[in-house]
Amino acid sequence: MTPCRSRLSLFLLLAAASAPLAAQQAPAAPADAGRARLIAAARQIMAAQPYCAFITVDEAGRPQVRTVNPFPPEDDMAVWFATGSQTRKAAEIRANPRVALYYADHKNGTGYVQLAGRALLVSDRAEIERHRRAYWAQSFPGDRNLVLVKVVPERLDVLNYAAGVRADSVTWRTPSLELTPRQ
Repeated sequence: MTPCRSRLSLFLLLAAASAPLAAQQAPAAPADAGRARLIAAARQIMAAQPYCAFITVDEAGRPQVRTVNPFPPEDDMAVWFATGSQTRKAAEIRANPRVALYYADHKNGTGYVQLAGRALLVSDRAEIERHRRAYWAQSFPGDRNLVLVKVVPERLDVLNYAAGVRADSVTWRTPSLELTPRQ
């Protein structure tokens, strides 16, 4: 037997012998485990930030970024915040509802979350009461021009060092999830 053939035979023998051991190892985690891990890592970053950047597109196609004070994400990762019905962001949502929210803790370098989706302007009184914040009395006296923005998530990009969720070492592409939008 040639040395090359001898090594191949040894490799095949070892591979065959280790197959039963591999089968005895813990069963593979369900596909939802990776999804749940990314969502948990995203929630951790999002919950730690009282503010985030809200990105829209203006009438000339330029990105517009401003700071908003969102509520924590709901179970389906939808995010709500308040604005004035006459603001530029409300006008931009009416013209193009495709938006993004960006959460980051740059001071501590923990990671970031980008949630992309479609924004809805909601003026329903019950929803406004459900989300009411005390400072709105000053910002929107008598609820004048108060409207809620609901960002219905479509995609989630996550980088969370503490949770072990890291970008690709070559492309720097962060792990992401496509989310099923619910209205």
